[in-house]
Amino acid sequence: QVQLVESGGGLVQAGGSLTLSCTTSVSISTASALAWYRQGPKTQRELVAILINGGEPYYSDSVKRRFTISGDNAKDTVYLSMNSLTPEDAGMYYCNTEVRNLMYWGQGIQVTVSS
Repeated sequence: QVQLVESGGGLVQAGGSLTLSCTTSVSISTASALAWYRQGPKTQRELVAILINGGEPYYSDSVKRRFTISGDNAKDTVYLSMNSLTPEDAGMYYCNTEVRNLMYWGQGIQVTVSS
C-alpha cells in the first residue's frame, strides 16, 4: 500500500504563489508516474500536471507556463509550484501516483484563491 500525504495548501490572493508538496511512503523512483489533479466546486477532477518516469512533464493548457511539477528523490516528495494564481485555480488538489500498475491518491488539500 502506497500512502501519499499532501501539504502546502491554503489561502492566497489572486496573482500570488503557492507550492504544494506530496510525500510518498515509497521511493518515487519506483513510480511510473507522479501527478497532480484538482477538482473545483463545480467541476470534475482534472489532470493538472504529470511527470512520467523518463519523460517530459505534461501540463494542462490552463496551467501551462504558470505551474511546475517536480520530484525530489532524496525526500520522496513531488511538488507543484503554482504562480500567478487566479480564482479559477481554486479547489481540492490531489496527489496521484502509479506504482506497479496500481494507482494511488492522496487525501487532497484545499487551495483557495481570493480575488
